[in-house]
Amino acid sequence: MPLYPPPLTRLIQELGKLPGIGPKTAQRLALYLVGRPPAEVNALAGALVDARSKLVYCSRCFNITDVDPCRLCTDPRRDDQVLCVVEEPRDVFALERTGEFRGRYHVLHGAISPMEGLGPESLKIKELLRRLQPGTANSPQIQEVILATNSSVEGEATAMYLARLLKPLGVRVTRIAYGLPVGGDLDYVDEVTLSRALEGRRSV
Repeated sequence: MPLYPPPLTRLIQELGKLPGIGPKTAQRLALYLVGRPPAEVNALAGALVDARSKLVYCSRCFNITDVDPCRLCTDPRRDDQVLCVVEEPRDVFALERTGEFRGRYHVLHGAISPMEGLGPESLKIKELLRRLQPGTANSPQIQEVILATNSSVEGEATAMYLARLLKPLGVRVTRIAYGLPVGGDLDYVDEVTLSRALEGRRSV
């Protein structure tokens, strides 16, 4: 790295820790930011601190929220009988953009990946099973669980593992249909494709 002033070097290093940001992009972003008006940079810094201090995970679905339970969990207009299981909070936002799904969500916070040391115990699977227990106050009437994990090797392995766990509980277990290449993430899929995937889900 060129001999930047220490504050600029630190900024480049911190930006480089973000996912998808390589050294050149980090350098470009850092130089852009130091050239902006102080008020604009302060606003960005304030937004980062504000988001980190005020956002939590919903105690029911484990999505990102600023109130607990989150607004999706407390919305009386949503269907309590259908629960959609996704890997990450960004997948909830992707599905919500379609405007098609009106049920509840459960965020696993990852997928089973032995290569990365992530087993079932690393995910929110115990919490999912608790939500499906008869008489559970959070979601007492769930009839169908949609497995909407990504179409990657890890996502498919997670879906199969969950299907084996959930079938004995007497709920209908379906797998989201994919009109996208294997290995694609929900977050990068357009709304029309996601809508059709929801409509074309299949039993597993």
